[in-house]
Amino acid sequence: MDNLFILLLLPVLGALALVFVQHEKAAKQLALIVSLVSLVFTVSLLTSFVPDASMQFVQRFDWIPSLGIHFHVGVDGISLPLVLLTNILVPLIILSAFNHSYKGSFYALVLFMQAGLLLVFTALDAFVFYVGWEIALIPIYFICALWGGEDRIRVNLKFFIYTFFGSLLMLTAIIYLHLQTPANDYELTSFYQLGLESGVQRWVFWAFFIAFAIKMPIFPFHTWQPDTYTQAPTAGTMLLSGIMLKMGVYGLIRWLIPIAPLGFAAYGQLALVLCIIGVVYASIIAFKQRDAKRLIAYSSIAHVGLIGAGVFAWNIQGVQGAIIQMVNHGISVVGLFFVLDIVERRIGSRDIKLMGGIAKPAPALAIAFLVIVMGAVGLPLTNGFVGEFLLLMGIYEYGLWYAVFGGLTLIFGAVYLLRLYQKVMLGEVNEQTAGFTDITRTEWLVLATVVVLVVGIGVYPKPLLNLSEAAVANLINGIGQIANR
Repeated sequence: MDNLFILLLLPVLGALALVFVQHEKAAKQLALIVSLVSLVFTVSLLTSFVPDASMQFVQRFDWIPSLGIHFHVGVDGISLPLVLLTNILVPLIILSAFNHSYKGSFYALVLFMQAGLLLVFTALDAFVFYVGWEIALIPIYFICALWGGEDRIRVNLKFFIYTFFGSLLMLTAIIYLHLQTPANDYELTSFYQLGLESGVQRWVFWAFFIAFAIKMPIFPFHTWQPDTYTQAPTAGTMLLSGIMLKMGVYGLIRWLIPIAPLGFAAYGQLALVLCIIGVVYASIIAFKQRDAKRLIAYSSIAHVGLIGAGVFAWNIQGVQGAIIQMVNHGISVVGLFFVLDIVERRIGSRDIKLMGGIAKPAPALAIAFLVIVMGAVGLPLTNGFVGEFLLLMGIYEYGLWYAVFGGLTLIFGAVYLLRLYQKVMLGEVNEQTAGFTDITRTEWLVLATVVVLVVGIGVYPKPLLNLSEAAVANLINGIGQIANR
């Protein structure tokens, strides 16, 4: 059995087993073991991977042959970094939940969502991609609905309606494309080769774009995100921000632009402008937030807007920057939300005005938080610098003023994140923070891993860049040829 198939099967089996585990400690341990085994298999794939433009570890067999549906999966330099990100972050998210009283059902949903995410990132058949897309939505809905905040029902309903509407549009486009293929199949390569007329590609572009824009989210499809991130339990917020939004960016690169290059030629500039508007808009809103978790939610919209702009610039620097920045953003945002979760559990609030002076009783937490903030800001020698530099290069190649306004995310981000750090960690200890204790062993393990990744990727990004370089160049050159036919 191929390692990739095992990788997809492991979280499903783990989730099924955890449904029947009610003992809290046993559920935590089993979930962590399954996620770590998945990580080991991912590393095994990584060591065998050849960083060229080919699709590797491909598995294909008939699923519903009468409907032209095949279970077809594989990875290349575009998808493997996201598979790696998923399987690095899931163990960290599970570890971060150890300080909460969750039973087996919670961890089963996390692993089931992991399976859906991996299916999205490896699918080479549109039906399989859609199944993974929906599988990833179901667990996060229940995680937010069952363990979220007081307003979780209203917020979760809005989140579900948004994402379901986008999914329905995408499904319509997938069925239409399937009916146009000579073999009546859902193969990604068949969709690439359709060469549909411009008018058709334009509506196909919007059908996919809206689905992906909601998931990322891109302005003005973002309104579900701040409330959902705030009301979700911290582990749910980490899954949404650290991994799930990358499904949308990946969809742009793998599915939208290659399938509808003429639609992209017509509306790509508009999409890029929406991304840049999101950068500026979300950054300005972030300045005014008193809820620390909500501030990071708006920060995420701004950073993902820059990533989306890099994709729509559609050059090697922009797309490669988007891929590495998806990884970097996932690592940094999980670290940020985890630090805020630690603070909230200690003082019982996310109100920034009630915080201050935490660095004195908790120096280890303060140091870790500072490193993660520096990575999120994009300081040189941290992970965020490499991705943001490539993104701005790609956007600059597309147009100077787009890069100028896109680059505001670096300036604005530095202001509101450093101000957050100052208000939370520095100053005098107050009544709420007087009894604050430093990080526990489990918290130290999560934060130490995040810090090592932030610094390690920042100091030596070459292995990550090498993974995607050939595949990105091949895809961009190939789509250029299709658009010019």
